[in-house]
Amino acid sequence: MNAFTRGIILTIGLILLWESLVTLLQIPSYILPSPVQVFKSWYTHRSLLISEAITTITETFLGLMLGTLFGCITALSMAFFRPATLWLLPILLISQAIPTFAIAPLLVIWLGYGMSSKIATTILMLFFPITSAFFDGLRRTELGWLDLAKTMQANKWSVFWHIRIPAALPSLASGLRVATAIAPIGAIVGEWVGASKGLGYLMLNSNERMQIDLMFAALLTLIVFSLTLYFSMDKILRKLIPWQQEV
Repeated sequence: MNAFTRGIILTIGLILLWESLVTLLQIPSYILPSPVQVFKSWYTHRSLLISEAITTITETFLGLMLGTLFGCITALSMAFFRPATLWLLPILLISQAIPTFAIAPLLVIWLGYGMSSKIATTILMLFFPITSAFFDGLRRTELGWLDLAKTMQANKWSVFWHIRIPAALPSLASGLRVATAIAPIGAIVGEWVGASKGLGYLMLNSNERMQIDLMFAALLTLIVFSLTLYFSMDKILRKLIPWQQEV
């Protein structure tokens, strides 16, 4: 049984458990709607949900791409230019120490209610896992490979490009998997703080209007997108980095 089949079975089991609890405990729909109510709400508001999802998906993809770019550049700078580590490492630690919810309102003030502040929030969340994973991989190149390159009189740039970077790509892949999982959260946090579109904005409005079924429908859309994004990234990384160890 492959992972996809197990996921389908688990999802069906959770939905049945959810429906059973709502029915047996007679939970009011304004507290916890049943899966049937959520699916009906999704179908009724599908145009609205798809429109808002496009905004969140765009913010997530742009934040993921830019966060990966900045993280890789920072990791390469820290590994290739040792003095840069003294300056960039504090920035890396500060980016992790500051809670996203604390700085997200400032980003909205500085960058406005459009996509820019949500993309910045996403980048801030992704910067640490990508940079730290890639930098750690660059520092832990197998010594036997480095000794062989030294014996063959390879220069520093050749060693870095042909040995250290390929050896570090599995670590970068691990960081990218973590980043892919949390990237939608960054976009949603930014939308919760201040937005005029997006699934996070729709969830807040639905909650204020007691449209709990619509809020769950938006949450369901976000979950489907997040899972699709993660497993797509995982499949791409397995194809691009075939030498990474399989669990």
